[in-house]
Amino acid sequence: MFEQQTKTSGVKSGSRLLELIYHATVRSVRQSHGNALVGLFMNIMQTVIFVMAFFVMFSILGLRGSAVRGDFLLYIMSGIFLFLTHTKALGAVVSSEGPASPMMKHAPMNTLVAICASAIGALYIQVLSLIVVLFVYHVAFTPVVIDQPVAAFGMLLVAWFSGVAIGMVFLALKPWLPGFVGMASTIYARANMIASGKMFLANSLPANRRSLFDWNPLFHAIDQARGYTFLNYNPHYTSYSYPLILAVVLLMVGLMGEFYTRKHASISWSARR
Repeated sequence: MFEQQTKTSGVKSGSRLLELIYHATVRSVRQSHGNALVGLFMNIMQTVIFVMAFFVMFSILGLRGSAVRGDFLLYIMSGIFLFLTHTKALGAVVSSEGPASPMMKHAPMNTLVAICASAIGALYIQVLSLIVVLFVYHVAFTPVVIDQPVAAFGMLLVAWFSGVAIGMVFLALKPWLPGFVGMASTIYARANMIASGKMFLANSLPANRRSLFDWNPLFHAIDQARGYTFLNYNPHYTSYSYPLILAVVLLMVGLMGEFYTRKHASISWSARR
C-alpha cells in the first residue's frame, strides 16, 4: 500500500531479465553436480563412451565403408554431438521447474526464466564438452579439419533449438498428462538412437527407407552438419530450413500451451511430477 512504484525503461528491464537468466543458468548447470568441473568431466566421459561404442560397433559390423570419405571418428562425432545436444536440450526443458515450483514464489522468477536457464545450461555443457573432446583429439591423435566450421556449428544450434521446441510441447502437456509425457519423451529419445540418422548418410538410403526418417528434424540437422564438416559430402535429400521451421512452429505451440498451463497452475501438481 505504501510501496513506492518506480518506472523502469525497456532496456533496464531487459538487462534485469538477462541477469536473472544468467544466474538461473548457473544454478541449472550446478544442479547436475555440486562441482562444475566434475559435472563437465562426467558429460565428456558420456560423449567419449558413445563415440567409442559406435566406433567398435561400426568396426565389428564392417560398416566403415558406408561412411563418408574423411576422418571416420569425426564422422561418428558429428552425429553423436548433435544427438546428445538435441536429447539433452529436450530433457532439460521437460524437467525444468514449472509454475507450481517453490522457486516461482520469488517475485522476479517465472517459468520462462526457468526454461531459458535449463536450455542454455544444457547447450553450455554440450559446447564445452565438444570443445574439450575435439581439442584432445586434435592434439593427441590427428588434426581436426572441418570444411565449414561456422556452418557446422550452426547445425549444432539447430539440433539444440529443435530439442528445445519439442521439449516445450512436452513441458506444456506435463502437468496434464505426467505419465504420458514421461513415457513419450523417453520413447522419443530412444527412437532417435536410430531415427536421428547418426549411423548412416541420407544420400546412401533408398527412397523408401529415407521416407522413414524425413519427419525427424534431427535427421536433417545431422546430415546437413556432415555436409558442412566434410568436403566430399554434399547432402541432396535434407535441408536446414525444415528443422528450423518445424522448431519455430513447435516452440510457438509449446509457449501457448505453457501460458495456458501457467494460468491454471495448481500447487497439487508438484506431487504429480
